[in-house]
Amino acid sequence: MADEETGEYHTASAGASATFPMACGALKKGGFVVIKGRPCKIVEYTTSKTGKHGHAKAHIVGIDIFTQKKLEELCPTTHNMDVPNVNREEYQVVDITPDGFINLLDSNNEEKNDLQLPDSDLGRQIKEQFEGGKDLVVSVIKSMGEEAIVSSKEDNK
Repeated sequence: MADEETGEYHTASAGASATFPMACGALKKGGFVVIKGRPCKIVEYTTSKTGKHGHAKAHIVGIDIFTQKKLEELCPTTHNMDVPNVNREEYQVVDITPDGFINLLDSNNEEKNDLQLPDSDLGRQIKEQFEGGKDLVVSVIKSMGEEAIVSSKEDNK
């Protein structure tokens, strides 16, 4: 419906949620979980037996997929935890700007130029290989409104 005073239409996003709930006991090593508001990959998952007060507990250790920081969570196995929707896409490297941004091309030939080159060994490796004249493909991981370059390889076309 249009707002009577201004005539503006208001819409809501029908996009997919950033996370979905899953029972803590159903999580597995190698999967993803939200710990302290950050999307993490589970690297360690242990459970304790039910105690005097009835709930088995899961001890989850995860690595933040963007910052690589280690985070821990203790949760009853019957309770729900949020699991992030994580997408990985591959892009061809078109250019690297002097200010550290990277111009990419997806499989539909659409440009993407809002990502910065990682400030790490991976970023230096991508820059060296690109400046050396190699055709590169980078993997970009997206989750919870953030995205980052996580790997690169030479394009074998």
